[in-house]
This record gives sequence, C-alpha cells and structure tokens, in this order.
Amino acid sequence: MSRIFLGLMLMSVSISACGQQLGEPLADSFPSAIVELRDGPTVEELSRATQVVMLGTGTPIPDARRAGSSIAVIHKGEAYLFDVGSGAVQNAATARYKYDIPSLYPTQICCVFLTHLHNDHTQDLSELATTMWWRRQRQLRVWGPAELADLARGINQLLAPDLAIRLSGDQPIQQPDGYRIETTVIDPGVVFEKDDLTVEAFSVSHGAVTPAFGFRIITDDKTIVISGDTAYSETLLEKARGVDVLIHEVISDSGLSRNSAGFQAYHRGSHTPASALARLAAEARPKTLVLYHGLFYGVPESVVIDEVAAGYTGHTVLANDLDVF
Repeated sequence: MSRIFLGLMLMSVSISACGQQLGEPLADSFPSAIVELRDGPTVEELSRATQVVMLGTGTPIPDARRAGSSIAVIHKGEAYLFDVGSGAVQNAATARYKYDIPSLYPTQICCVFLTHLHNDHTQDLSELATTMWWRRQRQLRVWGPAELADLARGINQLLAPDLAIRLSGDQPIQQPDGYRIETTVIDPGVVFEKDDLTVEAFSVSHGAVTPAFGFRIITDDKTIVISGDTAYSETLLEKARGVDVLIHEVISDSGLSRNSAGFQAYHRGSHTPASALARLAAEARPKTLVLYHGLFYGVPESVVIDEVAAGYTGHTVLANDLDVF
C-alpha cells in the first residue's frame, strides 16, 4: 500500500519530457514535490505484465530530446534499471506519473545493472543513489564491472559535504545509511534472480572497454535483450534469437562516413553500423527490434530506419525517451 506525504500543495503542471516534440506538453497532469513511501508492491502491481520503459535513448553527444542511456524493466512492482545516464532519474520521475508506475519513483528504484562504466551510462548513478537519501527505505543495489566499487566510493566523496551538514544538523534523518550503494561485481552468467525474473550478463565487444556486458532478462511473460555499447557480436546474436524485444545500439552508416578515418575505425570497433545490425536482426528474428543510443552525425534520424530496413524487414522502432514496450 502506497503512503504519500505532501511536501507542497499539489498542483497540476505540464511537463515537457525527452522524446516528446519540443513545446508539446504531455497530456497528463502530475503532482508536484511529493514524497512517496510504500510498504511494497500492491496486488494490482503484482498482476501487471512486464513493461520496458526507455528512460534514456541518447549518447555522449548532448541532445535536447534524449537523456543518456537507461532502460527500465518493470516486473511485479519492482523497477530494474539497465544503465543510468544523465537525465534518467528525471525521466523516471516523469514515467512514474505518466504511466502510474510507483516503482519508478526514484527512491523506490531498487536495482541497477551497468553494461560498462562510460560516463554516458553512469552519470545519474550518483543522482539516483543520493536523491533524498535520508528517506530511502532500502539501499540501492548495483551490479557491474570490477571498477564499480571505485565509482561508488567517488559518489560517497561527492556527497561528503551534504552528509556532514545533514547528519550534524537538526534535520530528521530516517535512514542515515540510505546513501550507501551495495555493489556486486559481475562476470558473464546469471547475476540476479528473483521470483520468475532472471538477469543474465554476457560479454560484448566495445573496443578497448573490457569488460563490457549486454543483458538478457527473462520473466514469466517476456524475454528482453539489451546490447549496451557493442560492435557486431556473435554472442549477442545467440542470446537474442527469438526474443520478444531486442534493444540494440546503432550508428548510421551514412553518418559514420562523415567522420574522419580515425573516428570511423574507432566506431566500427566499438559500435554497430545499421547495416551490420540488420544482418544480426535478420538472423536473430526478434519480435521487436528497438534502436537506441543512435549515433547519427548530422543525418536525419529517419535515415537509420531506412538503413536497417534495407537488410531487415522485421518490426523495427527507433525509440524515444519514455517509449514503452
């Protein structure tokens, strides 16, 4: 049962979110400045089908419409985030009200799985861990590569002045350790199981970044593969065969050709051109292919759909922030 405490008077606001056309308000009206606590998922939440919410579909390149890479899998009243790039926490708060998903309220998010430690995939980890940390009911749990502990220590150092002020002042602190991150270093294989949800990590090829992981998520009603950042990967192909949703990064072939020879070589060793992704999808045959982390380099975004369609005729979507699958 959710318990909502008013922080300010409720008011209706129109919010422009990434993934919407600029200037286009969302149809919903959302409450402002409230604190949400809950004892656990409701019966209704437990009965919902698995949802995939695109919290961030962007890249390291600043984009007015796209937050950094982040994907939420919602299953039985819990939100599992895969990467948490810049802007993902704000989009999580928006999605919580836009789609009535209580587990996406930032302090209710339980778990994060990191594909790798490039900053466009991790920048909002500090935001997520430290937002209203004194009201967190449980510590954030994070799974990722070996350097994850260093990242967590850096977040603690960043928060140190705030901790000193709040813990030594007169502010009521319900959870003095709420800011701490519980970290787990992962290798390829099953890294998490709860009820009928399983998260499996597998190695991908992201240039000099090692390790780098993709994830396969299996629930009672959906199988999802998330590529993370990767060049064409035979391992990923095998994991993605026949899945319900394949969420895969992409770089436009024509956009790539606009780069210098050095950058072209770098990208081909680290990312997947649309033509290569089409070959992979044609063999894997996912029910839905979702493109994200799109590197376009000045060509219209629709071009990448055409480039994929030249070699793959299956259902393909270029995701925007806050899309749901």
